[in-house]
Amino acid sequence: MTRAIVLDIEGTTSPTDSVRTDLYGYTAARLPAWLAENTGGTADPVLAATRELAAEPEAGTDRVAEILRGWLESDVKAEPLKAAQGAICAQGFRAGALHGRFFADVAPALAAWHDAGFALYVYSSGSERNQRDWFTFAEPGDLSGLISGHFDLVSAGPKREPSSYDLIAERIVVPAAEILFLSDHPDELDAAVTAGWQVIGVHRPGEPNQPRPPHHWVSSFADVPLAGRHG
Repeated sequence: MTRAIVLDIEGTTSPTDSVRTDLYGYTAARLPAWLAENTGGTADPVLAATRELAAEPEAGTDRVAEILRGWLESDVKAEPLKAAQGAICAQGFRAGALHGRFFADVAPALAAWHDAGFALYVYSSGSERNQRDWFTFAEPGDLSGLISGHFDLVSAGPKREPSSYDLIAERIVVPAAEILFLSDHPDELDAAVTAGWQVIGVHRPGEPNQPRPPHHWVSSFADVPLAGRHG
């Protein structure tokens, strides 16, 4: 039986390019100005954490911006980068410059699963703040009401570690065997299986991660085999 469905974003609900180009590009372009404008306020924890992680305690704002941009280009999952990206992109979503992009089959499937009684959650490497905005300011319309909760690398842990999935199961108070995880990354599916979850791989045409046994793979949420719960 399945009671809860946990969704990855990049490559699963949304094109990888939409995340990398839209969010990463928007963040990279605005990092120097955001750090300079918010020094003495919200940027201070980002500056301090970046200097510590980079072992450059005297780095100025321009150097910190350079470090963060380098991490962004290398897809380093660093907490100060995620914090800065969350704050910068929050402004972009609210200004109408950014919107969550989704594969065409996603919004109808999420609505149907929600109506059928499944609890829906998101677990992504992007910050919880960015995740919420991605679903709230979605191109198909506001999808946030369909989602019961969000998890990221800070609140749950690394996506390739079984302990992260143990923690999520504990937080949502659903037995591991009754949780289904949808992701495009085989290593994440492996970790979830080790934690006792059900998994289905999602491989979209043109996406970089390739299917790998022994998992079952689909190319559309319409092909996910789920029977309605209805409470």
